[in-house]
Amino acid sequence: MSEVSLQQKLRYRFDNFMSRGGSSIFISLVIVFLSLLTVISVIRGILLYTMPEASLERGPGFWNNVYITFLQMTDPGNMNQDVNSIGWFKVPAIISGMAGLIMLSSLVAFITTALDQKLAQLRKGHSKVIEEDHTLILGWNERVIEILRELVEANESEDDPVVVILADKDKEEMDDFLKVNMPDTGNTRVVTRTGSPSSLVKLETASVTKSRSVIVLATCSITATTSEKNGSDANVIKTALALVASRPEDLRLNIIAEIFSDRNRKIIDSISEEEITTVDTNEILAKILVQTSRSVGLSVVYSEILSFDGCEMYFHEDDWGAIEFGQLAYRFPDGIPMGLKHGDGTLTMNPPADLPIKADDAILILAEDDSTIDFLAQPVATPRDFKLAGGRKKTLVERNLIIGWTTKADTILREYAEYVKPGSFIDIMLRAPEADLASTIEELNQELEDIRIRLIAENPMSTEGLEAVDPSSYDNIIILSQGGVDDNSERTDSETIVILLLLRKIMENNPREEGKPPTKLITEILESENQSLVAHAGVNDFIISNRFISMLLAQISEDADIKPVYDDLFQEDGSEIYLKPAPLYFSEFPIEVTYADMIHVCQQREEVCLGVKQKALEDDTSQNLGVKLIPEKDKVYRLLAEDTLVVLAEDET
Repeated sequence: MSEVSLQQKLRYRFDNFMSRGGSSIFISLVIVFLSLLTVISVIRGILLYTMPEASLERGPGFWNNVYITFLQMTDPGNMNQDVNSIGWFKVPAIISGMAGLIMLSSLVAFITTALDQKLAQLRKGHSKVIEEDHTLILGWNERVIEILRELVEANESEDDPVVVILADKDKEEMDDFLKVNMPDTGNTRVVTRTGSPSSLVKLETASVTKSRSVIVLATCSITATTSEKNGSDANVIKTALALVASRPEDLRLNIIAEIFSDRNRKIIDSISEEEITTVDTNEILAKILVQTSRSVGLSVVYSEILSFDGCEMYFHEDDWGAIEFGQLAYRFPDGIPMGLKHGDGTLTMNPPADLPIKADDAILILAEDDSTIDFLAQPVATPRDFKLAGGRKKTLVERNLIIGWTTKADTILREYAEYVKPGSFIDIMLRAPEADLASTIEELNQELEDIRIRLIAENPMSTEGLEAVDPSSYDNIIILSQGGVDDNSERTDSETIVILLLLRKIMENNPREEGKPPTKLITEILESENQSLVAHAGVNDFIISNRFISMLLAQISEDADIKPVYDDLFQEDGSEIYLKPAPLYFSEFPIEVTYADMIHVCQQREEVCLGVKQKALEDDTSQNLGVKLIPEKDKVYRLLAEDTLVVLAEDET
C-alpha cells in the first residue's frame, strides 16, 4: 500500500472541513481575511520602519497603519487615505483594496447562498410540527382534496383545527396544488411536510403521538393494476408498523388505513387490531353500486349520510328510563334512532320497536349535528294510527348489463347473486376481453348458480356496439370507471360520459316496451368536478368514487366506532337502506301525512323511516333531488303513489 503524502492528508482534511457547510465557509473567509490583514499590515510596518520620514504623514506608530489597512480592506474607498503617501505605501493600499473587494464579494455570495439554502430548507418542510389534536394524513393521492373538504366541514365548529399532511412529495408542489384546488379551507389550517410516511424520524416531525387520528392513504388509484395495488398495500403495511413503533406503549392511536387486498387486510389487522381500522375501497364501492341499482336515489341518501355537510350518524347516551326503542323516535326534535350499541360493545341495527332500552345502551342516531341531539321527556309529535297497506314488493327476473370490468366487478356479481331473483341475467360488455378474463367470467357463471352471466365482446364507445346489445331491454345498466396504466381520472370520466351520451341517444330512439319501468342507468365517476356533466347525461344515479371513499375515511377518522355501522349497511345480510314505494305503506293517494305518521307506519313493517323522496322533485338539485332525510316530526307531506320512503329494513321487499 503506497504511503499517503502530506499534501493528500491536508487535502483530505480540508475537504472534510469544507463539507460541513456554511459554517466552514464562513470560518475559512475569516481566516483568509485575518491572514491578508496580517500580511499587508506587516508590509506597511516594514515600509514604516525603513522610511521613518513617512510616519509624519500617516500618523504615529505601527497600529495606526494596521487600522488603515483594515479600513481599506473592508471598504476600498478608504484607499484615498494613501493619496498623498509616497509610492511605496500605495502598493499595500492597492493590495488591500483588491483583497477587500474579493473578500466582500465572497462574503456577499456566501450570505446570499446561505439564505437561499435556508429558505429552500424551510420550503421543503423539515421542521417539527408543533400541534396537538390534529388530523394527520400520511401519503398523497387523488382523494386528498375530497378528504380535506370533509375535514373542513367537520371542523367548522372547532377552534383552530389543524390537518397535517406528510407525504413523499415536494412541499412546494403540495402547497401549490392545495392553493389552486382548495383555496378556501375555512377555519382549518393545513400544514404540509415532506418525507417518507414510514420513517420514524418524519413521523416524529409530524407529531404523530399528539394527533387525534391518522389516515394512511394508498399510493395508487382505485383503477390501478393489481401489481400497483399490491405495492400500495405493502407501503401502507410498512407505514402502519412505523406508526405502532413510534408511539409509547401506553398510547393507542386511531389509525385508518386504505387497503385493497383481503389478505393484506388480515396482515395489517394482526399488527394492532385495536387501533387500526382498514377500509376496502373496491368492496364498498361495489356494494354501493349494486344497492343503488336496487333503489333509485340511494346515492343521494348515502352522499348526505357520509358527508359532514348534512345528516350524520352519532352514538348518544342518556338516561333512558323505562322506554322501548320504537318510542325513542318521537322523543328527539332532530334525529331518528337507527340502532343500539349495547354495553358489551355489540351493535344491533333496526332492533324491534318493542325492545326495552337498557341503562347502558347507547343509541345510533341520524341527526343534523351532535349539538342538536336532545332526548326529551315527552314526545315532540304524536302519529295518527294509520293502518298499514300491506303487501310486499314483488321480485322479478331481471336483465342487467355491466359495461366494463374492474377489480370491483367480481364483488358486484356476487352481490347481485344475493339480491336478484334466481334465473336473472347479467351481461358483461367488454371491448376486447382477454382469454384469462373470459375464463374468469365463465368460472363465475358456473359458481353463481342462481344467475346467468354472459360475456359480450362489443365496443361500448361506439353506437354500433351499444345498439347490438339493445340497451332498452335491460332493467339496470351499470357503467364502471375503467383505468389503465396510462389513464388518469379525467380521461376515464370522459370515456364514461361518452358512453352515457350514446346510451341516452339510443334509448330515446328505441324506448322500452310499454308497461315496463324505464331502464335505470347507474354509473361510477372518479372526480366530483364531473358531477354536473354526468347529471345532464340522463343518469338515474351515480356515485363519485373518490368522494365516497374520502367521506368514509374522514368519518372514521373522526369516530372509529362508526366503522361497524357501515360494515352492516354495506352488506346484504342485516339491515340496509332502501327507497320503497309509498303504496307499500298507504292505501290511498294523494294523502297528507306527517313524518311522525311515516315513522309509525314503517314500524309496523319492522323498519325505521329515515325520510322521504318525492318523485316530482327528483330533477331539482336545489331540493336535493327530492330526498329529505329526518324532517321535523310534524312536517306534513302530500304523498303521491310514485313517491318513496327512505327506510332502514332487512330486505327490499
